[in-house]
Order: sequence, then structure tokens, then C-alpha cells
Amino acid sequence: MRRVVVKARIVRLKAGSRAAHAHLNYLQRDGTTRDGGRGQLYGPDDDRVDGRTFVERGRGDRHQFRFIVAPEDGDRLSDLRGFTREVMQQMAEDLGTRLDWVAVDHFNTGHPHSHVVIRGKDDLGKDLIVAQDYITDGLRLRAQERATLELGPETDLELRTKLQAEISAERITRIDRAMIAEADNAFLDLRPEAGQSRADLDRTLRIGRLQVLGRFGLAREVEPGVWHLSDRLEPALRELGERGDIIKSINRSLTARGEARSAENILLHGQTTSVPVIGRLIGKELTDELGDRVGIIVDGIDGRVHHVVLGEAAMTDEAKIGAIVEIGRAPSAPRPADRNIAELAKDTGEYRPSEHRAIAKTGQVRVPGGDYDAYVESHVRRLEALRRAGIVERADADRWLIPDDLEARAQTYDASQGRRASLRVLSAYDLDRQVTSDGATWLDRQLINRNTGILADAAFGAEVRSALEQRKDELIRRGHAWRTPEGGVRARGDLLPTLERLEVERVGRKLAVQRGLAFKSIEDGQTIRGKLIGSTQLASGRFAMIDDGLGFSLVPLRPVIEKEIGREIVGVVRGADISWQFGRKRGLGI
Repeated sequence: MRRVVVKARIVRLKAGSRAAHAHLNYLQRDGTTRDGGRGQLYGPDDDRVDGRTFVERGRGDRHQFRFIVAPEDGDRLSDLRGFTREVMQQMAEDLGTRLDWVAVDHFNTGHPHSHVVIRGKDDLGKDLIVAQDYITDGLRLRAQERATLELGPETDLELRTKLQAEISAERITRIDRAMIAEADNAFLDLRPEAGQSRADLDRTLRIGRLQVLGRFGLAREVEPGVWHLSDRLEPALRELGERGDIIKSINRSLTARGEARSAENILLHGQTTSVPVIGRLIGKELTDELGDRVGIIVDGIDGRVHHVVLGEAAMTDEAKIGAIVEIGRAPSAPRPADRNIAELAKDTGEYRPSEHRAIAKTGQVRVPGGDYDAYVESHVRRLEALRRAGIVERADADRWLIPDDLEARAQTYDASQGRRASLRVLSAYDLDRQVTSDGATWLDRQLINRNTGILADAAFGAEVRSALEQRKDELIRRGHAWRTPEGGVRARGDLLPTLERLEVERVGRKLAVQRGLAFKSIEDGQTIRGKLIGSTQLASGRFAMIDDGLGFSLVPLRPVIEKEIGREIVGVVRGADISWQFGRKRGLGI
């Protein structure tokens, strides 16, 4: 039968997680169609399906199934979408239930393939259970039947051509698997007198492949016709294949921009970075296409191209292709529990769980669900972790000794534990838009901080150097900077806040006309009260829109309020910072 590769994964869904939605977003990313456009989800009957609606239907599901169906001869199928629908219809008949699924076809690799996501509920609303052997073999066999039905059985010539192409492949192949299965204690005897009947072609394929593996250091001929296979043969080839896929992805992203880089200027970091990576985002895609880890490709200001794997797809939602980003260790924000403990211990240097529980019951703090014991216990668990780190000391069952610098030491400890990389958007605008912008751009911050020394003289570093010179001319034209007698350029001392204020006022007036609301500027020391109704992206950053009932204000959007859409919030402006408090969330039932 025609060969079809099927990869499968059962994904547990966490309540409140955006991972399922982010996964569908990435499956529909740009560059996956035949003409390089954006992928489109489809279903059993519709050619256009809304991913958000599908995710909402499965909001309460315990799990979902993710499949990749890749016919080896997918480029010869007349209709890949029709093929996928037939396979899914056969799967539904095999399982005896209607399946709620969406799929998207990808043509951005050597083999066209389909991604299928199935809800974890059957047509009766019960958890969908699929036997392991069906996931492992059943769906693959059904797909092979469909491919063979359309294209006919695979001929000997076709098979020989495909196997010969595998001889030099830098990945695990069918020839490798056959040799691993046949090897006796890692030794493979290909001598004619060994007594094993083998076709000449089969022996020729194996010897050719072994010679290639020998160059990789994964096999060696111990005597004529007898080979020893490395115990790292399979994992090493898998790693080599993954690296090759990453390099291909990087080259596709560069080619799309009409650029190229030599191998020595490409760095693969995995999930960690020893130093921050700053540059232009030129590519992002799921690393295994079944999970939620995302591979980010950054054209760095150091002249090199970097590939970093991030833990969650949702982490990159706000980062669009062309944005200026920074990838580094995940920032360690102060924990509310540490702040609460430090506040209770500031006078005596001691924290008492019983005292904390009594204060919580008075209503001075908001306790989720009113479970005071669980609330205090979460603080005790945090103290236990800090005790093991040598930061706090337990005196007795109801008394902890707390240092004056608890928050700083706890944050340093958390930073040492979190080594995985995170992504931060430095500017949502590309260089061209920043050059002519009236806002406080990343280029302006580079000029103020005099960070041009870390810019390479080639590749993206050279582009940034050129953009900085153009930005200087633009600032001079707008009256925010001037040339010195020595030929240098000086900017006004309050350049960044001035540019930010001017942009906010311009955008605020524009939004006021569109929304029919009055725009209200904010001042230092002012108390802001109102409902967080949304956000807007500016050159100066992302700004939150606060509606107080009489008008709206634009304030810098901070992570602490990012998830508070629809809630009443109160903040006090203190220079560039705002101290926030949160009220109840308005809804139809209130």
C-alpha cells in the first residue's frame, strides 16, 4: 500500500489556558498554502471554519486529539482536503460516533500534509476514548487504504527510487529501522556466507547507508561485511533530523525576505539562552506541530540569525513578523505571596499563619472562594520552598523568621530557577514605520541609551544603523533634536516622554471621533478610575483604554492589568508608573 505517516498526540486541556486557541492560530499561520498564503481551517462540511468557535465548543473538554496525516505521495493526490475528509469519515465509522474536528492543510514542506484536531467528546457528550492500537496503527492503515485506492499500489520502481533517496538522508530512515531490528547486539552481518538470503538491491541499499552512517560516526565496519551500529544511532539521527528541519525553516524565512546567511551565522539555542537575543522576528512555528512549543527565528542585531524554542505558543501571540523582540531568561516578577509575608513581618520580623488567617477573615484581603485555610496554606508552601533555599527559617509550627529583604532575595531565587527563555516585544513596528513615527520608538531608546556599540556592521545590525541615522534626521525635522557645531546630534532631555505624550494625544483624539467618546489626558499624581475596555498598539507601546463613564484615557498597558478586560480598576499615576487596584468584573448577570 501507499505509505502514509500519521503522528498523534492526546493533549490534556487546562481550565483557562489559551494553549488550544494558540495552537490553532499557529496551524493557520502565513506561508503554509501552495501560494505561500495563510492556512484556513475546514471541517467535515465547511471549507471555512472559525477556530475560536471550535475552541469555545470544547471549553469544558478534558482533552483533545491532534493528528498529522502525511501521505508520502501527497503531492500526487488530486484533493488533499477531500482525502482528509474521507479518512476522518472512516475514523468516525470505525469508532461508531460522530467526530467534531477541524483541519488545515500545509504545503510548506517536501510532503503536503494535514493537521487534524478532534474534540475529546463523542456525539453523546461523553469523553471520547480511542484505543491505543487504533491511534498507533488503525488510522494509519485507513489512510494508506485511501491513498492506495486513489493512486494505485506502489510499484517496485517507485519503492526502489524512494529507498535510494534515503541512503544519504540526515534523519532516521526505513533502512535504519530495518537494520536496527536485524542487528544482533549492535552487530550487522552482511556477508553472503552469513546464511541470510537478501536481494542484491536490499544489500546494496544497506551497504550504501552504512557508509553514510560511518561518515556520521554512527557505524563502523569491524571486518569486511560486518558492521557495528552505534548505541546512539537512532537518537543521534533524530537530533540530526530535527536540526535539519530547523535549518530549513530558517532558510525559508530568510528566502521569503530575499536574504541568505552562511551556516556560521546561524545559532540554535534550544530552550535556553546564555545572553539576551535582540532583533527582528522573521519566523515562528510549532516545533513538533502537535504540541505547544514554538520555535522563534530572530534576525539579530549582532548580525546572526537565532532560533530559540519557547515553552508556550500563547507567549508569542502579540509578536508579529517584523516586530523587534528580545529573547532572554523568563523574567521573575515579585510574587504577591512574598509581598504579603513581608508586609505582615515588617514590624516584628516574624510571620504567623494564624495571624494571617485572622486578618483574611476580617475581609481586608480578597480570598478566592472564601477558602481562608487554603489561602494561608499557599503562603506556608511558599515559605517551605524559601526555607529549603536558606532564605527564611521556621521557628515553630506557627512562627517563621523573615529577613528584611525577603522580596529581593526571593525574586533572585526565582530567577535562578527559571532558565527557560521568554519573549518580550520591544516594538510592534518595523524599522521603516519607526523612522517616520511621531511616537517614542525603539530606535529612540537606542539613541538615548547609546547602545549602537552592540550593532553589527552587516545584516540586520547594518539595517538598524541606517535606520538610526534616518531617525535622527526625522527628529531634527520635527524639532525634537538638533545638530551640534561638531557635527553630532543632540536630543531634548525629555525626548521619550514628549514623543509618547504627543502620540497618545493624537491617537486619543482619533479614537474619540471613532467611538463618540471624550478623550481625557492623564497627569502625574492623578487617580484613574474606570472600566478597562480594551487596548491599542502605538509606536510607544501598547496602551490600555480606561472608560470612566464620561470619557476614556490611554495609559501604558502593564502585565498586571493585561487580563483584567471588563473590570473596574483604580490606579494612581506616579511618574512613568501606575499603582493598580481591581474591582468586580461587570457581566450580564450583575
